[in-house]
Amino acid sequence: MASFSIDSLPIPSVERPFGIYLWDHFNLIVSYLSGNKFVPANFQFDEGKLPFSTLKPVIIIISIYYLLVFGGNFIFKKFNIKPFVLNELFQLHNFVLTSLSSTLLLLMVEQLIPIIYQNGIFYAICSPDAWTQELVTLYYLNYLTKYFEFLDTIFLVVKQKKLTFLHTYHHGATALLCYTQLVGQTSISWVPIVLNLAVHVIMYFYYFLAARGIRVWWKEWVTRFQILQFVLDLGFVYFATYQKMAFTFLPDTLPYCSDCAGSMTAAYSGCAILSSYLVLFIAFYIEVYKKKGSRKAKAVKAVRGGFSAKVNEYVNLEGVKLASATPTPSPAPRNRKR
Repeated sequence: MASFSIDSLPIPSVERPFGIYLWDHFNLIVSYLSGNKFVPANFQFDEGKLPFSTLKPVIIIISIYYLLVFGGNFIFKKFNIKPFVLNELFQLHNFVLTSLSSTLLLLMVEQLIPIIYQNGIFYAICSPDAWTQELVTLYYLNYLTKYFEFLDTIFLVVKQKKLTFLHTYHHGATALLCYTQLVGQTSISWVPIVLNLAVHVIMYFYYFLAARGIRVWWKEWVTRFQILQFVLDLGFVYFATYQKMAFTFLPDTLPYCSDCAGSMTAAYSGCAILSSYLVLFIAFYIEVYKKKGSRKAKAVKAVRGGFSAKVNEYVNLEGVKLASATPTPSPAPRNRKR
């Protein structure tokens, strides 16, 4: 029997941030499960040959999504249809998205760490050489998940939950955003994608817990992380777009570092859509968590209050136990006068 040695464990490095090369394992697993119909190591983004790789089907599927959402919501209310529960299915949906987001996030981080370490952050966001085969494969898979996320809103419709403009707009716009960046070959794509995946790991895990009836105190932080995500996104995207515009239109007038990879259409759409997200999410946060009298704000305070009460109850209870378990010292004997 072979003895275990700590020296046999894989050692993390710049080239292998997790010790082992996750991409190779991912490639083998996906190839096997797909019967070699989809081999990540051989993938190329061929516009027009892949699902949702041209504008027409993208517009059609997004239009169908909005038709189902608004049409379905109208039918449920018009005919007074009782809401569906679908709690187990909703749990599964959120668990799958948490798992997918985690997997894609780890695979992207593995690819990005050596690129950034060896070449710098500017190279990673602007060089056409940062548009690698592995990252493009992951970008496309992430793009496909955006259509799966349409089910988020479908669940709201059949459960007859309140539909907000932010929620319905956000899913359709995100699919369109991912499409424009793939077609436009923007090397900076990894910035919003990695941040979005990190937020989605937290967000879908929260929804999973909520579907199981588990209330957590950090619900408000999900929206805070989303806002922070878009602030960081826009800092990078505005910078890269400025570099591209200065290089293209005013190279002799404005200071710049160099051109940034990607089409101008992709740069404009990225700036516009991400800016709209930031405005809408800030407005949503103020409406839900900061306005006095908001039902959701009261609910959040109630959860926080309940959590604090449980902590205080535990502390007090432990204090009582400690006090009862501690023997009361007997009074010191008095000196008797003789």
